Amino acid sequence: MNKRNHLRKVALIGNYLPRICGIATFTYDLCHALISEFPGTEYVVVPMNDIQEGYNYPEEVRFEVNEQSVADYRKAADFLNFSDCDVVCLQHEFGIFGGKKGSHILALLRELHMPVITTLHTVLGEPSPEHYAVMDQIAKLSSRLVVMSARGKKCLTDRYDIPETKIDFIPHGIPDMPFVDPNFYKDNFGVEGKHVVLTFGLLSPNKGIELVLKALPEVVKEYPDVVFIVLGATHPNLKRLEGETYRLSLERMAYDLGIEKHVIFHNRFVELKELKEFIGAADIYITPYLNPAQSTSGTLAYAFGCGKAVISTPYLHAEELLADGCGVLVPFSDSVAIADGILNLLKNESERHAMRKRAYMLGRDMVWNNVGHLYVDSFHKARSEVRMGKSILIKTLDRKQKGLPEIRLNHLWRLTDATGILQHAHFSLPWFEDGYCLDDNARALALTVLLEELGIQTEEVYRLAIRYAAFTNSAFNPKTKRFRNFMSYDRRWLEESGSDDCQGRAIWALGLCVCRSKRRDFQMWAAQLFEEILPVVNDLRSPRAWAFTLLGINEYCHELTGARFVSQIRETIINRLIELFDNVASDDWVWFEESLTYNNAVMPHALIRSGQETDDKHTVDIGLKALRWLIEVQTAEKGHFCPIGTEGFYHRGKEKARYDQQPIEAYAVSSACLSAYQITRDVYWQDKGRKAFEWFLGRNDLELNLYNPETGGCHDGLHMDRLNQNQGAESTLAFLLALAGRHSVQNEVSLFDGTK
Repeated sequence: MNKRNHLRKVALIGNYLPRICGIATFTYDLCHALISEFPGTEYVVVPMNDIQEGYNYPEEVRFEVNEQSVADYRKAADFLNFSDCDVVCLQHEFGIFGGKKGSHILALLRELHMPVITTLHTVLGEPSPEHYAVMDQIAKLSSRLVVMSARGKKCLTDRYDIPETKIDFIPHGIPDMPFVDPNFYKDNFGVEGKHVVLTFGLLSPNKGIELVLKALPEVVKEYPDVVFIVLGATHPNLKRLEGETYRLSLERMAYDLGIEKHVIFHNRFVELKELKEFIGAADIYITPYLNPAQSTSGTLAYAFGCGKAVISTPYLHAEELLADGCGVLVPFSDSVAIADGILNLLKNESERHAMRKRAYMLGRDMVWNNVGHLYVDSFHKARSEVRMGKSILIKTLDRKQKGLPEIRLNHLWRLTDATGILQHAHFSLPWFEDGYCLDDNARALALTVLLEELGIQTEEVYRLAIRYAAFTNSAFNPKTKRFRNFMSYDRRWLEESGSDDCQGRAIWALGLCVCRSKRRDFQMWAAQLFEEILPVVNDLRSPRAWAFTLLGINEYCHELTGARFVSQIRETIINRLIELFDNVASDDWVWFEESLTYNNAVMPHALIRSGQETDDKHTVDIGLKALRWLIEVQTAEKGHFCPIGTEGFYHRGKEKARYDQQPIEAYAVSSACLSAYQITRDVYWQDKGRKAFEWFLGRNDLELNLYNPETGGCHDGLHMDRLNQNQGAESTLAFLLALAGRHSVQNEVSLFDGTK
């Protein structure tokens, strides 16, 4: 390699050993292959941590990222830029990064000043809109993309419109291992004289282990010396959620099938030296995976390249690697075919060994030292393209993401006790005298779900969510089948039934829990309570209650698409709002009512989201038309957001009130504009939503910050000459909800970005 092209410093991003994870193993092996083959280059590793305390990493790890903290991703970008790395090599798998579909990684990629080479460990042929959006942005932010299969490359060109010249095919690396008789290693594990069938990797339900267990009784009838080794620890994420429940269920299945003497569960993540010995001892390696779209399997690559006879279901990587007699493919979820495959290979020893030899010879190109050279070739291509001006976009000021305040929950905690969130504050002190209300606890519950969706899944957020959910649950009155709203500080409900609007807000929060919470218990609880309150919806008379109900129903139906009764209620409420609009609106008053009062934007927002979910352009158009008019009415002469004041509101034909301006209005417009932008991709909505949010940060009539960074709270309003110094629940929650929405825009990809 000549001096001009020498790489001084290479950074690798991805999980890293000793974290137990396939990507961690890959990144570690790639790094050490590069160190071995190109020792003159400095290597820096930036891993993702899934636990607060992190891991005891080796010295090449120089910066760690909490996978759920988007701020950490930006700091990592600063670190890499300051470190003056020549290239960054990213290992991408959707599940290892925080945010929706792993989109927090985009916050890092957008800020890097050097070429990025991204290895795609998963290429989805039928991506969801969210997956597509993330992949599209990663492709645009990467100088080169690496895939491990020819099908992955074809999928990128056909499905994602990525130029073939930007893609490098580099096989999954494998350890170099001699081609030996399996009997050489069997006595290491006490299975000498037996036929060994092996599978290895982190244990989880998508691996299809049950199918092999069900196949074994037929195999054992003809080969009573067969033993099936399941090597690998339970996947850490599964273990955190369920403990060893899944592994124990497999063990019970083995006993029920009468094959307990033929199955070995080796519940451990083994180091490479021991793994090679396990692979060496196997007569047959099997991957009965259940996902047809799996584009890469490191365990398959290891077994194949080490010269094993492989039986596999025909997922993408296996179908390509095992073609032309290099392995045996069996249908998905077919235990009989698995049994036949094992028996055929055991009966035909010469065929089995010929298959092993073909695999081993093809695998020579996959050993890590060769793979390391291929990666360095890709690094140099990326650097050459930068020199030719083909890579790395330098952003002008108008294209750079504007900074946002950090999401701080200290004032939320200050207002929250064991019962729920208190309504009011005196300055920043909780005001006990006015107690609690469901309106605020529903908003707070919704906030915790949105924080969870952003990847902020801390124990702190979970404890808050539990309190707000418990309050909401207690607010439901089984006698009236409605929610109560107000509770005194001594925990006495002050009414039998709350306002229409509080019913709507509760339905909205429950719908969010059903659709977006990752906690199964929250989803189940919310769905049951949602169904209990739903019958009263037809009795609601407030248009804002209808709007909140629609927002909740849209969330519910997005998750539970077959809920016909709920869909019928949605159609009824949509028609009610449209009828209001048709009866009231004119060219100069494009609205649903004869006045603009409180929380106005929720009505057009509900129609926009409802039209999106039902694919009804007419409904969307009415929502957009009303929202545009509302924004024009609430835009000051200088161009900043200026919400209708509560001291008189704005009645048709009368003068609109300028003060007191309320935080809930800024949140409502910011949120509605986000939905409008997601559907239309019109930058008008992006701009107006940002201006509504910036009202909190001083872009308002008095140029005063309503958000108080010292307390973490938000002032209750903007008077004619000053701030309202109190920082109650509604205003603080309005700011935090709006901030969560802005973070979802800035740090994650909007739902429809890049889709066809």
